[in-house]
Amino acid sequence: MNKVPNAVASAETAKATAAAMSERDDLAAAQRVLHQEADALRRLADSLDGELLRALDILAAVTGRVIVTGMGKSGHIARKIAATLASTGTPAQFVHPAEASHGDLGMVTSKDAVLALSNSGETAELSDILGFARRWNIPVIGITMKPESALGSAADVTLALPKSAEAGAMGLVPTTSTTMMLALGDALAIGLFERKGFSAEDFHALHPGGKLGQILVRVGNLMHVGEEVPLIGTDGVMSQALLIMTAKTFGCVGVTSDSGELVGIVTDGDLRRHMGPDLLRARAGDVMTKGPLTIRANALAAEAVRVMNERSITSLFVVDGTTPVGIVRLHDCLKAGVA
Repeated sequence: MNKVPNAVASAETAKATAAAMSERDDLAAAQRVLHQEADALRRLADSLDGELLRALDILAAVTGRVIVTGMGKSGHIARKIAATLASTGTPAQFVHPAEASHGDLGMVTSKDAVLALSNSGETAELSDILGFARRWNIPVIGITMKPESALGSAADVTLALPKSAEAGAMGLVPTTSTTMMLALGDALAIGLFERKGFSAEDFHALHPGGKLGQILVRVGNLMHVGEEVPLIGTDGVMSQALLIMTAKTFGCVGVTSDSGELVGIVTDGDLRRHMGPDLLRARAGDVMTKGPLTIRANALAAEAVRVMNERSITSLFVVDGTTPVGIVRLHDCLKAGVA
C-alpha cells in the first residue's frame, strides 16, 4: 500500500539531489572562469616591461587624441578604454576599423596616436587604419597576444598579452583575452593621469554629473558669499544681530573682530541662554559662543555634511585662514545631492 508514496518521495529526492549537484557544477564553472582570468592578469602584470613605458611616453606626448580601435569583442573593449582615457584627462576617441575604411579615417589626424586591439593581431579590418597611420607617421601601439602578427609588426610599440586559453570548455569565446585587454587599458589610463598629476579638481571638471560629481563637489561651489553672509562686529548690539539673523535666514550670525577675523557665533541656543530684559542691548561679543566650527572653501562638501551631522548644526562658516568668506548650509549640500 505504501509503494506509490515511497516512489514519489524517491523521485523528489532524486530531483533535489540533481538540482543541488547542478548548482555546485554551476558555481564551480563560474569559479574556474574567474580563477583563470585572475591568473592571466597576474601573468600580465608580471610580463610588463619597457614596452609599457614606451607606450606611456607616446601617449603622454600626443597633442591630439588617442584613437582607440578594435573589431568585434576587442572593439567593445576599445570603446571602454577610450572612455576611461577621456575621463582621466587624456583626450581619446573610438574609431570603428570597418567604418574607418569608409570615411571615418577623416577622424584621425597627424597629431593623434593609434591604440589598436586584436587578440590574433591579424584582424583584416584594421589594415586600412594601420596603413593610414604608417602613411602619415602616426604612432601606433598594438595590444595583441601575437607580437609577430601583422599588428605587432606594424606597431611602433607592441604590448604583448601572455598566451592564455580563453575560459570555458571550448576555449573559443573571447574572455580571458578581453579581460587582459581591458585591464591593460586601465593601466595605461591610470599611468597617464598619474604622470600628469591629474587632480580631484580635474576629475570633477570631467565628471560634473552623477554620483562622482556629487562626491567631488567643493564647499566653495555651494557656499553663500558677499552680502548673504550674516556677520556683525563684537561691539554690535544684539538687536541688530537679531535683525541680521532674521533677514539672512541661516539661524546664526558670525561675530568678527576689528581686524575682520571670525571670533564667535551667535545661534538660537545662545539667545535662549542669555534671554532676559537686557538681551537686546547686550553686545554680540558678550553673547557669542567663541571659536565656532569652520571649514575651508576647497574642502569637499561631503566633509561639511559630515561635520554638520556630527555636531547637529545646519550651517558652517567658510574661512580663509580666520577670515570669513562665506557660509554653507546643510540644506544646500543635500539639495546638490551630497550626502
